[in-house]
Amino acid sequence: MAKRVPNSLDLLSQFGERMLEELEELSSYGANAEGGVTRLLYTDPWLKAQRAIISKMQLLGLEAGFDAVGNVFGKLLGSQPDKKPVLTGSHIDTVKTGGKYDGAYGVVASMMALGYLKATYGAPKRTLEAVSFCEEEGSRFPLAYWGSGHVTGVRPLRLADEIADSDGVTLLEAMREAGFDATTAGQQYPAKREFIGGYIEIHIEQGSILTYKKKQIGIVTAIVGQIRLTVQVTGSSNHAGTTPMKMRKDALAGAAEMVAITEQMALEAGEPLVATVGRLEVKRGTSNVVPGEVEFTLDIRHTDEPEMRTFCVRLLTRLEEIAMRRGLTIETVENLHAPPVAMQESMAKEIEAACEAGGFQHMRLPSGAGHDAQLFGPICPSAMIFVPSVGGISHSPEEFTEADDLIAGFHTLVHVLYQYGYGGKADETL
Repeated sequence: MAKRVPNSLDLLSQFGERMLEELEELSSYGANAEGGVTRLLYTDPWLKAQRAIISKMQLLGLEAGFDAVGNVFGKLLGSQPDKKPVLTGSHIDTVKTGGKYDGAYGVVASMMALGYLKATYGAPKRTLEAVSFCEEEGSRFPLAYWGSGHVTGVRPLRLADEIADSDGVTLLEAMREAGFDATTAGQQYPAKREFIGGYIEIHIEQGSILTYKKKQIGIVTAIVGQIRLTVQVTGSSNHAGTTPMKMRKDALAGAAEMVAITEQMALEAGEPLVATVGRLEVKRGTSNVVPGEVEFTLDIRHTDEPEMRTFCVRLLTRLEEIAMRRGLTIETVENLHAPPVAMQESMAKEIEAACEAGGFQHMRLPSGAGHDAQLFGPICPSAMIFVPSVGGISHSPEEFTEADDLIAGFHTLVHVLYQYGYGGKADETL
């Protein structure tokens, strides 16, 4: 990094401390009694958090506001508008009773990094933008990456009227209720951006590799692919006392066998493939009725696209066989198919250089979780910076990262963004 203005090291330290404070404050939006955070897309806690992010960005001197679907952008405008901007950030939504670091750390670290750069160096050559994506998790609606998917043109607006949450509220209804009537734009991609030079995301690891290896920074090489499905198993509801066992078409018993075979096949396939049934719901279930309808989710991940596809086909074939043998019907809906995405090598080298400059122990590793960077990788140079997760815990109130590691990640991000906004990378064509 170029020579800093007087006292800028002290200023960097101050911004790092402010980042920790802002992260703690953000966790109050949607705070649970259990100690976790629940901010589901377009709910009141989510909206208040996004508005708070805008206010914080503006106080840092960034031009901030919503786009058509609820993403928030804070822009540090460059002196050369012909240069494609570099985006940095993550998502503001959470899983139900999740932690305060997943997504939120990347949003807060990014806006504070731009605030520091503006205060220290003024306007960059290339515009830098901190982004708080409206949604990534797929927790409220059976669709992930709604925010980054609009920016990259992967998620068309028509999907908003086709899916609903557990209360029957469609995505379109929820969006309008929150004040985002993107349909007035008359476009399928009202928030799509055509002019993007790169994307850098900082995030907690959500695993235990960095802690095990005693590293402060992880440089992501690739993000695993994901296939998410909803499986509906239908049998016949009947009296639990008067229906003989051999005459039953028990949807829950069939679903239970399907869950068991999913685990068995995943174990047989071996690493790095993983398969998970994360939710199982008995429709209109009661203690004295043979279940007639069951719905469960499937999450399949692998670093190799053909291997992931092949496993999915094999698994669904086995589920069909189970249903047929039991006299059940089965329907599957694919809610997400995100292929594995490699991160950009030149950006990875910049992160390595930043770690060397900061004296941070680092390593390269793949991401077993999906991230917004997965959608940007195919359209622009993209990179991810990981910081350790204590115990590998994530999506839980127990999610935790040490303050020193959060600060190390923040310093690393500042260094990389400096290179793309003010340093040697600022003059490159992206």
